[in-house]
Amino acid sequence: MYLADRSAPAGAKPAPDRGSVRAAAVAPTVLALGTVSLITDISSEMVTAVLPLYLIAGLGLSPLGFGALDGVYNGVSALVQLTGGHLADRVRNHKLVAGLGYGLSALCKPLLLFAHSLGAISVVLTLERTGKGLRTAPRDALISLSTPPELQGRAFGVHRAMDTTGALLGPLAAFLILSVAVDGYDAVFGVSACVAALGVVVLVLFVPSGDGDPRPGPRTRPPRPTRPPRQRTSDDGAAAAERPAPVRLRDALGLLRLPRLRNLAVCAVLLGLTTVSDAFVYLLLQRRTGIGDQWFPLLPLGTAAVFLLLAVPAGALADRIGRRTVFLTGHALLLAGYALLLWAPDLPALPYLVLALHGMFYAATDGVLPAAVAATVPAELRATGLALVGTGQALARFGCSLAFGAAWTLWGTGLALAAAAAGLLCCAAVAGFVLRPAAPALPLPLPDPNRTGSP
Repeated sequence: MYLADRSAPAGAKPAPDRGSVRAAAVAPTVLALGTVSLITDISSEMVTAVLPLYLIAGLGLSPLGFGALDGVYNGVSALVQLTGGHLADRVRNHKLVAGLGYGLSALCKPLLLFAHSLGAISVVLTLERTGKGLRTAPRDALISLSTPPELQGRAFGVHRAMDTTGALLGPLAAFLILSVAVDGYDAVFGVSACVAALGVVVLVLFVPSGDGDPRPGPRTRPPRPTRPPRQRTSDDGAAAAERPAPVRLRDALGLLRLPRLRNLAVCAVLLGLTTVSDAFVYLLLQRRTGIGDQWFPLLPLGTAAVFLLLAVPAGALADRIGRRTVFLTGHALLLAGYALLLWAPDLPALPYLVLALHGMFYAATDGVLPAAVAATVPAELRATGLALVGTGQALARFGCSLAFGAAWTLWGTGLALAAAAAGLLCCAAVAGFVLRPAAPALPLPLPDPNRTGSP
């Protein structure tokens, strides 16, 4: 099955020998997009690292209010992913749509300098997440369309490692700016705007416009009524080359009739419903261990450092032993992190252990899931398929943010996290069953030559 099957999709060319696989392990498009993501993530994570503390300690927002804002922050991105994915497939220009998303996010960063109320910040963050939603599916489609199917786990791992390098540098930059600047938060927002603009410039100049290697996976559309091909005839009577059929909305919805993609989407939603957002994990860790406010922006560095070290090995391991195993192992590691926050004694190593497990969770899931989706979706609908699964997962995490914020307000941190851990355990068990490898078909019994007549 897609998370357990290690063979190339039907219709793909045979796998190259090991020497050529090593030579083509990372396509130039992947490296260019990784550089753009690295720069953009420095900008985004500078803001993300200080945002929880700024809203709760600075503006006096309650955990429930922060949960609602954090959910909206991610939920808007989820809803727009569908638009970005379908638009990129429809206009057949993934770079253009991705560029619009990166540009919109960059334009929102300087607006944070003028937003000093909760309402204004909510509007700016909503627009910034709209840009993220527009760019995510076209960017991942460019990665998968430029990479052979047997190397897509590695390719997504390389991209996520470069992206995480930005996530590592962003909080560090925010910490340094807060340490030396008089008006620290405004300084963070201003530097973030400049870095975001640089990311857009790199995208325009260095990311190829084409979709790269045409070998990435299945080329057939999902089941739908067939139409006779439209052919144009030149003046001398010869038939002109057929143009690709336009991608329609019902083609995108037809992807949900693919059983493997539908199962993937269901499991992504179930697990997303019990995945506590990063901001809440860091706030819980701070309250559990008593970490000072001045060190709070550095907490994401622990997650990012582990993610950076393990993203490529985890992607390569998923290509080799099966994506289902790596994907479910990642959620088991997250569950272990929840358990440490709930029941571990107050050891000096506790923050490091929790952040290490958090980073291992992302290394085992963040790139493996889109690689699995890419192996099941036709090339002409690749961005749409990635957006469908990504939207379902992000909307589920939006619901989790709302529910966890409400549970924290009503029950306190302990009961809220215990409920999330119990839910994650149940959902992971369901996902393990749904994503199990398909049983091999049993051979039909041979007829008995000594038996005559009807049974």
